[in-house]
Amino acid sequence: MKLQRKNRLRASALGALVVSGALVLTACGSDDNTKTGADGTTKASAPAPGDIKCDGAKGKLLASGSSAQKNAVDLWVKNYMAACSGVEVNYKSSSSGEGIVAFNQGTVGFAGSDSALKPEQVEDSKKICTGGQGINLPMVGGPIALGFNVAGVDKLNLDAATIANIFNDKIKKWDDEAIKKLNPGVTLPSTAIQAFHRSEDSGTTENLGKYLKAAAPDAWSYEASKKWPAPGGQAASGSAGVASQVKAVDGAIGYFELSYATSQSIKTVDVNTGATAPVKATPENASKAISAAKIAGTGSDLALKLDYATKAEGAYPIVLVTYEVVCDKGNKPETLGTVKSFLEYTASDAGQKALTENGYAPIPTEINSKVREVVKSLA
Repeated sequence: MKLQRKNRLRASALGALVVSGALVLTACGSDDNTKTGADGTTKASAPAPGDIKCDGAKGKLLASGSSAQKNAVDLWVKNYMAACSGVEVNYKSSSSGEGIVAFNQGTVGFAGSDSALKPEQVEDSKKICTGGQGINLPMVGGPIALGFNVAGVDKLNLDAATIANIFNDKIKKWDDEAIKKLNPGVTLPSTAIQAFHRSEDSGTTENLGKYLKAAAPDAWSYEASKKWPAPGGQAASGSAGVASQVKAVDGAIGYFELSYATSQSIKTVDVNTGATAPVKATPENASKAISAAKIAGTGSDLALKLDYATKAEGAYPIVLVTYEVVCDKGNKPETLGTVKSFLEYTASDAGQKALTENGYAPIPTEINSKVREVVKSLA
């Protein structure tokens, strides 16, 4: 018994050293590393040792992509590497576009993307996925929060058309009649609106565009794209960059995954969807919208179709689902075991529970069960 206890202590110490090194690696050139819940507090979500299976995992696994899921992946990596000593997972938070480029260049084991692969990207992936192709595995859900910083204003309601006209530079002052109509009793200043968007190709941008196109087609004429399409506004790099600008600039509004708002105490817009009351950006309300998603992919591809124009009570419509993009077949032998082991954990009950504790929304059970089956079949 003493020998077993000594071995466990030695393994625990080694795991702690590995985790420390990983946090240094993932912090380099990435977004804010704070782990927060929907209430802005730090959450401890370490799974029980039996929840993480390290079979086949070895060496170093590189991944990159979506900054929206960074806070979730950081927590997953910390938990995973504490359980699987000697394995290193390094996720570079950049953007969905950059992650897919890296995946199709064969430099990462998987990529994170807030929008599903396009047909031409799937075709490109066949050069890397020998005998197979890239597929989308929905792993992280959550609300895209509209963070705002307007002196003297603590609560703000907006509808889709007004949001569209703010971001396409048609509404320029916070005391515009369209905003005042949605916020009776609120004293709005004549401060100029400073709208911030992503500077690089971003799946978060694309999902916001899908919402505006679906819910306010008369006000938003642009097709959804990873590249910001509208005139005006100011650009910032990554979700963290946009959040930092909103935090610092009076009159600012921007969009980013909810944990960036909670970690920096940034106020968020309640969205008037046509339901009986405006809907807050919370993981629970995002889950109500995501639960109505349908699988649009075929075979092992689990790309989802979301209803961005939902008017369901309590359903927050501006949502994203981050996919982990992997090869269904033809994964590199040296990283396949770690990819499968890591994604089996992220899709597990423990992995998905960690999302709810940190400001994200878990993938609906029916869809997540299919994700687990596909992960086990990766070759």
